[in-house]
Amino acid sequence: MAKYAVYSRDEVVGYSELESGDPPMGVAFGTFTPSNAYITIQRECITNHANQSALKLSVRSEAGVVIQCSGVSILDYSAEADSSLIEVNVLGIPSALYEKLFPEHVIAYARQFN
Repeated sequence: MAKYAVYSRDEVVGYSELESGDPPMGVAFGTFTPSNAYITIQRECITNHANQSALKLSVRSEAGVVIQCSGVSILDYSAEADSSLIEVNVLGIPSALYEKLFPEHVIAYARQFN
């Protein structure tokens, strides 16, 4: 599975395989593994799940290409549970791009109806 880099502005704050998704909604999400730079935005990710636009989050493929989307958010519940409970969500990925990046999500979704 591909590994995607999560950026805040021009700094890598973590990684995810974006192992889950909702193809009709253009949503990919997965476990977030923080880098050392995550500490600079962690407080905002813990306290503000509603609007993280000030963090200028983006996700890039292994080739360094920014994934076109409507928004990215990091949901950090580590203060409430354990430190492994951090998720990244990529919302509003155009369908043609979604099918190219996440064919396994599309296949899994289609299997639900067979």
